Amino acid sequence: MKNDGTVKVLIVDDSEDTRDIITRTLAGRGYRLFCASGVGEAVDFLDTELVDIVITDLKMGGSSGIDLVKYVTQNLKGIAVIMITGYPSIETAVEAVKSGAEDYLTKPFTEEELLLVLKRVTSHLHDKKIIGVEPAMRNGIVGASEHILKVHEEIEKSAKASLTVLISGESGTGKELVARAIHYRGPRASNPFVPVNCGGIPEELLESELFGYLKGAFTGANETRAGFFQTADGGTIFLDEVSEMSLSMQIKLLRVLQDKEIYMIGTRKPQKVDVRIIAATNRNLLSRVERGLFREDLYYRLNVIPINVPPLRDRSDDILMLANHFLQKFALEAGKKPPVFSPKALKAFREYRWPGNVRELENIVKQAVVMTDSDLIDVPDLPLLMRFSVPPTKGRFRTLVEMEADYISNVLESVDGNKTRAAAILGIDRKTLRTKLMNNHKGHISGNNSPVD
Repeated sequence: MKNDGTVKVLIVDDSEDTRDIITRTLAGRGYRLFCASGVGEAVDFLDTELVDIVITDLKMGGSSGIDLVKYVTQNLKGIAVIMITGYPSIETAVEAVKSGAEDYLTKPFTEEELLLVLKRVTSHLHDKKIIGVEPAMRNGIVGASEHILKVHEEIEKSAKASLTVLISGESGTGKELVARAIHYRGPRASNPFVPVNCGGIPEELLESELFGYLKGAFTGANETRAGFFQTADGGTIFLDEVSEMSLSMQIKLLRVLQDKEIYMIGTRKPQKVDVRIIAATNRNLLSRVERGLFREDLYYRLNVIPINVPPLRDRSDDILMLANHFLQKFALEAGKKPPVFSPKALKAFREYRWPGNVRELENIVKQAVVMTDSDLIDVPDLPLLMRFSVPPTKGRFRTLVEMEADYISNVLESVDGNKTRAAAILGIDRKTLRTKLMNNHKGHISGNNSPVD
């Protein structure tokens, strides 16, 4: 059965023989075919040409098809990926699917097997495309506001060099998306991108996680293990929440930046690494430098190319575009027809201050799509905290005490009961918040979860 000719397929394999076999199999069936010999060439091609399906080998002379799968799923919309490999295993199949591959083939495969997989994937593509037109997306980032266009310009410029980049911005603004875009648009695209959450790793483990250790270096070191820097060799390491590093770890990171080498725990022999460092922080690093919490020399080593990711409240032109993007995404995942937002709901989205930024918006839309049975998402379907954006048209007016109690309760709910974060959003200290919690309605206010300090 011939295809109607509208499906474009990119074949990625470092074996010319494999590319020729697939091309010959599909050429007479109406597919529009393109070829690439590796991940880097494929990424360059996808930056300028939209395709429907990517067929990629798993192992390609040091490059991994998994990296390409992740790039496609995280930066491009509506493209299905089929993974092929000559090294079949359950673990490989699971990793491919988890990374976002639509289907999986093992070599050698027959013509019938290839055509069957393509038919299945093409059918799924049709189901996705009936949802409608996707909002503007570039570098995996949805938006077309002036602020975001500036970020795109900075991504394009910084991607060309291997200089260190410092990305700043509030939590939930998409700093890792920016880092990934810089990596995959640069000369290191075919090599690993390794994200590390410095604030999520205990201080006593961070050094061994970053630099690795030798067997017997400490109690429990039963084998030699490479660290994140060795894993990222030739590619990029993304150090998120770099501001949370202790001063002693900052000295070790400074040494890596200066000497381009690391010391595994348990040895005094340095190991050269070729890694581009992209760091990110949601704090004011200069302020931490002034308070002696962050080394000034490390700050200037990291801040070679600064990129600031704006908060969502400064991207008002993007809010509805993002809401529509997530609406389509989660409706598709739930297997339901996308509902629409009412005018009042859209007004609430525009007027809300978004303390949690894009991550908060994504969670709110996901909850609304999953929990709403009708084809209309209205103000009552939104979290209580957002409803204050839309003044009531009927009913009694509430007292300031009632408004304050409800507002504090909703802020606590939005941050999972974290009193420190709630106090910061409210613009008061923790002691004042504690007093209000005790006084307002005799403890009526509380987060849905246990308070987190």
